[in-house]
Amino acid sequence: YRGDADLQACHAAHPFIVVWDDHEVANNAWRDGASNHDPATEGDFGERRAAAIQAWYEWLPVRPPASAREIIYRDYSYGDLVQLFMLDTRIIGRDQQLDYADFLAGAAIDIDTARAAIGDSNRTLLGREQLDWLKSGLSNSTTRWQVIGQQVIMARQRLPEPVVRALSPELAGEDGLAAGIAALLAAVEAKNKPPGERSEGEQALLDSALPINLDAWDGYDFEREDLLQHAAQLQSRLVVLTGDTHNSWASQLTAADSTPVGVEFGGSSVSSPGVEGQLGVDNAALFGPVTVTLMDDLRFTNLVNRGYLTVTFSSSETRADYIFLSSVKETPYRVEEQLGRSFTVSRNDLLLKS
Repeated sequence: YRGDADLQACHAAHPFIVVWDDHEVANNAWRDGASNHDPATEGDFGERRAAAIQAWYEWLPVRPPASAREIIYRDYSYGDLVQLFMLDTRIIGRDQQLDYADFLAGAAIDIDTARAAIGDSNRTLLGREQLDWLKSGLSNSTTRWQVIGQQVIMARQRLPEPVVRALSPELAGEDGLAAGIAALLAAVEAKNKPPGERSEGEQALLDSALPINLDAWDGYDFEREDLLQHAAQLQSRLVVLTGDTHNSWASQLTAADSTPVGVEFGGSSVSSPGVEGQLGVDNAALFGPVTVTLMDDLRFTNLVNRGYLTVTFSSSETRADYIFLSSVKETPYRVEEQLGRSFTVSRNDLLLKS
């Protein structure tokens, strides 16, 4: 990667503010381990993490902190316009991710038990020290916008239980994808009906919604609500910038009572495949618009194309532009104008508008 001519040119032209996620160490890493780390064959996780962090500092344009190298969260101010808080949602404080396989009741997920675990007040993504630092930073911020740069999706992303199960390869079974698509389409049909016209079964399907990704903030619901309520009480102008999924998402950030608290812009990967690599291009193209229908806070997603995101801040509004490219496998490439989308959010109401 460091030898890529285009990346070298980008580093020469622009300052970078970087942060790690899980794959700098191991897939789905957390404070004391990772989903694909086996101590019996791969040694001590702490040693692996320390070696990975050392390599990260050696190869990226980051000045190592004077204190412990594993503490990467920090903030930057740009005059009175933006204060940027860079988080570590992966290594320093995260509790181990939940697994739907632990909440099965027969073939289905026990919804009540899973929701109780997801909302456990003892579970943390940031760790107490980092959460307190972030809350204090938001409390003391005097800029027009408070911006959080971090790894995993913060917005609520929930789908009916049969769909969530179908998206979990270890739970789906041989015909899981087909069953999941059928449930997805049934849920869309139910969602498009006025509540009074839905059958009991249709309403039950919609009411069975669970997070699609327990590795994201959705798996740490109590801490997310704590943070969003804090931002709401401060009347923060919150913009969250997110990576991790390899796909593009634009969402309204809301508290549990549906009050708008801010917005989240999820940027795609530059070259790595996203959902289309898991579901196939055709299914991913179908899945994207359907999720916008079913997820109340989601305004846009592209689950197929690679590209990039630009975010522009002014004193009165923030603008996000999603740009998608014809190919990342060959040059020259072109910008696919028909795929691009733009969104704005005003300081006055924090509502995401296209």
